[in-house]
Amino acid sequence: MADLCSPTFDQLSTALGFSCAEAGGLVEVRNPLALENWTLPVLELTIVLGSVLALVFAILRWRRNGDPTTLALWFGATAYLFVIEPPLYFPAAFGIEEHVDTMFAHNVFTVDFLWGRLPLYIIAIYPLMATLAFELVRMLGVFRKYGVLVGAVCVGFVHHAFYEIFDQLGPQLRWWEWSTTNPVNQPMFDAVPLPSVVVFAALWPMSLALCVQFFVGRHADRGRDFTGLELAWRTIVIGLLASAGTFILPIPATVVGMESTTVRGVLYAAELVVVALVAIPVLVRQWSRLRRGTSDVPAYSNDFVRVYSVVYLGVVGLLWVTALPDYFAAVDGVTSNGDPIGNIWYTIVCFAIAVLCVAAAFTVPRYSVDGHGPVSGERTSNAVR
Repeated sequence: MADLCSPTFDQLSTALGFSCAEAGGLVEVRNPLALENWTLPVLELTIVLGSVLALVFAILRWRRNGDPTTLALWFGATAYLFVIEPPLYFPAAFGIEEHVDTMFAHNVFTVDFLWGRLPLYIIAIYPLMATLAFELVRMLGVFRKYGVLVGAVCVGFVHHAFYEIFDQLGPQLRWWEWSTTNPVNQPMFDAVPLPSVVVFAALWPMSLALCVQFFVGRHADRGRDFTGLELAWRTIVIGLLASAGTFILPIPATVVGMESTTVRGVLYAAELVVVALVAIPVLVRQWSRLRRGTSDVPAYSNDFVRVYSVVYLGVVGLLWVTALPDYFAAVDGVTSNGDPIGNIWYTIVCFAIAVLCVAAAFTVPRYSVDGHGPVSGERTSNAVR
């Protein structure tokens, strides 16, 4: 793969401590104890285990309750990954190198694919994070009360909070390296490109959630059953349309701000503010209704998401704590090891939002209004399982 080892990727991989030209093959397995630092296998285990469990529980929900929504979400997120990521790894192979240079490089982990470009944990993180955000919003009854679009905006907001805790820490711990000279990554928000903060943390999960709820979730909520073939084609469409949404939703920033980094940054930030202004009052009001018992939506519960949200926040929180000495000793935004640091204040805000969302899921009723099962006329899959 030396012929596809672009100068930018070679530079980034060298900074991370491995050689682009010598990076594995289609699949490569390494000793987890011999990675760049101990945080890499810890992160990898947390994400991969969570993603596998999310898939298992999604399959069980479909088989036991006839509700394939989380299964479509899991595979839709994975389909999205394989549409979006390969061109970013190999722009020359896709004929887009004149427009999109290498944006970043992942470090090598225990299991890697595509010549060191795609760690297994990255494949796993897409469906896991989407599941956590989508199901937290679903447990609050937002989709049923406010509809597909508003529910999707809330998913984007919750996903953003969960993702940025991880995103702001990664560069310091050498989980990946950004190309800071690439215009596509401008403007930077400390160690993280603002486009990543907005597009990959908020807008793509919003696009995915909208497609999942439109093609599968709203029908499942009304009691419709899906055959395997119906679910398969709908999931493929979800992955494709969610990918298109990732390009459409940031258009105000990417097009209007084409000639000015400052304008582009302001427009990206404005899109994120709009998402927050919609999601925060909706989430708070719906949580309040459920707590008071005045909501007319049937109860829905996902105990896996409740528990694993806590696991995820606990692990990433611990990794942040261990990174703090180097963080506070950094000079001009760079640690003594030469690694850029993220924005700790933004991380604290996102962590607080994520904790509040998880706490809300733990404090809403887990049974429908009759105290025993689903609201009269609702399918049993909407009851607590």
